[in-house]
Amino acid sequence: MKLSRGIKKSIIIVVYFILFCLIGYGIYVILKPAETCSDGKRNQNEKDIDCGGVCQPCQEKPELQDMVVEEKAFVFGGQGKFDVMMKIKNPNDRFGAEKFRFDFLLKDNFGKIIAERRGERFILPSEEKYVVEVGLATEEEPASVEVAISDYAWKEFSEYVEEPQINIYQKKYDLVSGGAGFSKFSALIRNESYYDFNVIKINVILRDGNKKPVALNSTEMRTVHSGEERDFALIWPTSFPGDVDVDKIDVEAETDVFNNQNFIKTYYQDAKQFQELGN
Repeated sequence: MKLSRGIKKSIIIVVYFILFCLIGYGIYVILKPAETCSDGKRNQNEKDIDCGGVCQPCQEKPELQDMVVEEKAFVFGGQGKFDVMMKIKNPNDRFGAEKFRFDFLLKDNFGKIIAERRGERFILPSEEKYVVEVGLATEEEPASVEVAISDYAWKEFSEYVEEPQINIYQKKYDLVSGGAGFSKFSALIRNESYYDFNVIKINVILRDGNKKPVALNSTEMRTVHSGEERDFALIWPTSFPGDVDVDKIDVEAETDVFNNQNFIKTYYQDAKQFQELGN
């Protein structure tokens, strides 16, 4: 069968096109730059751009550990309410959580949830701290408290220095009104850091001779300047269940250095420098 002139022309064009492609590819192979560990591309057998595989090493992502709950407890708060606490530890020495979520669950003898409280907190690298929540209302007597921590917003600190120095002095606990059920804790708080803070939270845990929590309370101090000291007091308006003596008092003050709004404006630029130690 004799091919038409048009078909012959098309075949010749296709053949020339294929030859040009092969020649072009050969020139590309000859002239293309060699794959290296600094070409800004993920090639060779690299795990990421210019690292891993033949370009060892690759910086591995850190294995972050969840918070450790070292203690949890609930106590009667009076008038059908209960107060809860936990002591937690951040086992990560370079990472803090600018926020995390917590859930307190009060349960009865059958494991049924009878009261709950959800909230958010922060924690610094390697920090131990208390989380105290008061006033969980329930008509039933709790048998246990469970806690859950989730939704971590981790932040790495490449050059972390020290947490704000907020200290408590002159701690004193007294029964009031001749032992009629009222009790009072008073102390002096002093901001010994270089920054003014909008909010400082204070947690108080009263313990018996066996170190078991018998009462919890918390309060907030507003607009505390650098070097300032203030008196504060917390009141328990009802007697504690059982015949207990307060043998030990744990007091802890904290302020959120992750929150820009927690720094007074005159110190805001310095605060940013503090925060920028984290990546």
